[in-house]
Amino acid sequence: MTRRRLLLALVATTALTALAVGGARARDVPKVATGFIASLLCSETFVSGLDPDRTLSETRAAMPGAGLLSWAMDVRVDRAAKDVTVTLLGIGQSRAVYRDGLGCHMDHGEAADWPAIRPAAPTPALLPDIAPPRVVAPVTPALAAALDRAFAEPDSPPFRHTHAVLVMKDGKVIAERYAQGFTLDTPLLGFSATKSMTATLIGILVRQGKLALHTPAPIAAWRDDKDPRHAITVDHLLRHTAGLALGSSLQASLFSVLEPVNRMKFVETDRAAFAETMPLETTPGAVSNYHDGNTVILSHLIRDAVGGSAADVLRFAHRELFDPLGMTSVTLEFDAAGTPEGSSQMLASARDWARLGQLYLDDGVVAGRRIMPAGWVAYVSAPTPGAFVGLGAGFWTNSGDSFGANYRTSHGWPRDAFFAKGTLGQYVIVVPSERLVITRFGRTVNWPPEADGVAQLVSDVIAATQGE
Repeated sequence: MTRRRLLLALVATTALTALAVGGARARDVPKVATGFIASLLCSETFVSGLDPDRTLSETRAAMPGAGLLSWAMDVRVDRAAKDVTVTLLGIGQSRAVYRDGLGCHMDHGEAADWPAIRPAAPTPALLPDIAPPRVVAPVTPALAAALDRAFAEPDSPPFRHTHAVLVMKDGKVIAERYAQGFTLDTPLLGFSATKSMTATLIGILVRQGKLALHTPAPIAAWRDDKDPRHAITVDHLLRHTAGLALGSSLQASLFSVLEPVNRMKFVETDRAAFAETMPLETTPGAVSNYHDGNTVILSHLIRDAVGGSAADVLRFAHRELFDPLGMTSVTLEFDAAGTPEGSSQMLASARDWARLGQLYLDDGVVAGRRIMPAGWVAYVSAPTPGAFVGLGAGFWTNSGDSFGANYRTSHGWPRDAFFAKGTLGQYVIVVPSERLVITRFGRTVNWPPEADGVAQLVSDVIAATQGE
């Protein structure tokens, strides 16, 4: 069988499977597949400054399902127009466009109407300098060995493709390393680690009294108290227990294109509006189901609470979070409705991701200024009942008795660690008992869990820094 026939058979099989659960999903398959590649290449080419061929190659290796389709995609990167167009055998086309101040967004015909947005000049940072303006070599041989192991590749696939590792103790960088082509200034795509930034902005709004955790979320589509979705709270959305029928975002696989949550991400112009129309699959608060729709709805709440536009969101995020922490490399991306894509689309340097972790290590306070409500760190790191992978509220956690928490602690993670996590190996890990923040970014398969070497990295760093 030729590769083209194999692909057509694969697409047909996927589509037939989709037809069994809904014809609309079958029609979405090519658009979702091309949308993912277009979005990724646009962000990492025009925001991160990376080589698109390398991005595509490493992503294929980390996502075998994507590799089955991506070889048949026509990928066009237009550096002059700053856009990426991806077509799959003429049956699905997606375009992602770069805009100054906004990064990339999926264009559904409205790109020409988007103005460039440049945030106001940043206010002075409150967080003390975490490192000099050069790469910090490991301060001890043991730390150097830990980074050596984190970047070492196995003899056979799956390979790690580690891009950046940074270790910070007591607020100071004590080791960092970057793969060739990456620097300490390279904005790194967080994927779902972005959810933890969104949770932080929610926390700020809670502190300001503009949102409440345990009352019905102020979503217009759910205003009627006879609507069962009226019971959904901000806490449910943060903990992925809202119950909306959007599928799951835990798997990065070929058949995940069938999930409604991926139509939301790559087909819909207003992602939050789409998510908010979904019916309930389970009673709010009863079942844990991790998907991006929960966080996209939270992003909508943020947008509405701070003024209603992308520019308002950027001003708020910089004034209340990024500027105080000295996060100068951040790009936050938006959908066509001006809602931040707070489930997966923030890019920032490894140091800026570490600054976010340091805020949590310092209980939400920087230079005496409370950024998040008192008790917020304990709240986000408290386990969500029924979340088998070990979820808190906007973070992953090793607290509690979940399968994920127990698995991680059995592999060398401390019990008090909690972390932001993005697919394919993105981590911002906070270890309060060791006063550590560890960031790791790369492009690694999600399974087996040991493939990215992060458990070993955490164990190595703790062993190398105890007593320091």
